[in-house]
Amino acid sequence: MNKGFYTALGTPIDKDGNLCAESMARQIELQIEAGASGLLVMGSMGNMTYLKNSEYPKVAKVAAEAAKGRVPVLVGVTDVSISRVMDRVAALEGIDGIDGIVSTVPYYSVVSQDNIYDFYNEIANRSGRATYLYDLAVVTKTATAPNTVKRLWKNPLIKGIKSGNMVTHRVLMRAEDRPADFDMMFSNIDEFDIAYKYGIDKNLDGMFSATPKTAQRMYKALEAGDMATAAMELDSILALRDLYISTGCLMAAFTHSMNLLGCEGFFGRDYELFYQFSDENKEKIAAAMKAMGEI
Repeated sequence: MNKGFYTALGTPIDKDGNLCAESMARQIELQIEAGASGLLVMGSMGNMTYLKNSEYPKVAKVAAEAAKGRVPVLVGVTDVSISRVMDRVAALEGIDGIDGIVSTVPYYSVVSQDNIYDFYNEIANRSGRATYLYDLAVVTKTATAPNTVKRLWKNPLIKGIKSGNMVTHRVLMRAEDRPADFDMMFSNIDEFDIAYKYGIDKNLDGMFSATPKTAQRMYKALEAGDMATAAMELDSILALRDLYISTGCLMAAFTHSMNLLGCEGFFGRDYELFYQFSDENKEKIAAAMKAMGEI
């Protein structure tokens, strides 16, 4: 997998929770045009655990077909047990263009490091697919420790990790036994420019869905060693994220940004459809998007 920015895509749905396929395809085209190095479908920003079972394989199929093999496509299979994850994996059978599966650790109960090892090892072996670890302790309550990752990467089907923990990345990057094809994707957007300077050059986040042009400028600046410009572009993405948070419903705000980009549908959880998103907040987001050159 090449260095650069990886986008955790949003998932557009209608009022009945059904996928808006054309919107999904447009979102992917915007990302590829902006130079995204890869796509994560149905990660946290893509609301995988909130989607209807009937829509899950549709989202994966539409995304894979829209990408057309131009960039790697990873698909989230997160759930609370091996058997439930394998149900997700089974739903992907027959869909071409999926380059790997991604899962957090089980998130309902607290798990041990041995549990985490067994969970991922079994998923990889049973699925036969390239499997990526998704370290998201703020949600799952348990972080995947570096030593556990080192145990797991001995399985040739374990191909990488997505983590926002800088210490984890630092430890793993310096490990002499790290396989050459084990990809490390950093997901703490507040430190992307710092991480890149350290050598962590695969960065993944959902904010790129709404800011493809800004992400493109930021990574061109990073590649050129222009850290001042990269920091400025990153600051604008962070300011938009903070604006989302200030509205009281981040996913409703994200939805408005995506709609401004021509991607129709609702990008939040179905219970957020009832949130009354004010015209004032819509105007603030539109002004920020215009200032960034996104619309």
